[in-house]
Amino acid sequence: MRILIVRFLPVLLVTMAAGIWFNYVQDGGPFVLRNLTPLAGLVVLSIVALSRGTGSWTGSGWRWPLGVLGFSIPALGLSLYLHYAFSVNLNGLFDEAADPGQLFRFLPAYTLVAGGIGFAIGWLVGRNI
Repeated sequence: MRILIVRFLPVLLVTMAAGIWFNYVQDGGPFVLRNLTPLAGLVVLSIVALSRGTGSWTGSGWRWPLGVLGFSIPALGLSLYLHYAFSVNLNGLFDEAADPGQLFRFLPAYTLVAGGIGFAIGWLVGRNI
């Protein structure tokens, strides 16, 4: 159990930092909790992967670790990138928008779908290793 917590700690710290930053970028808006959904999915998938591997990422094979990685790259990466783009108004991306904060309304749905596709790809690759 102790090794599971030690190996899970980096995932937890990264997701907590991202969640705090999401709240900062959105200025506590109405979509903050909704945008934490992909992060919660990453935490749950990581716990399942570590539990199945009895505290090791690859203890039960490569399916779960590659699936979690496949989920995290589009889900966490896309969320972080779009929050960054919003925070610095990247290349004037939000200059013409009537309400630029509406970006965060459907962002979790997009990132969860992209993360699900990434998980499936990682799962299939892990099956063939």
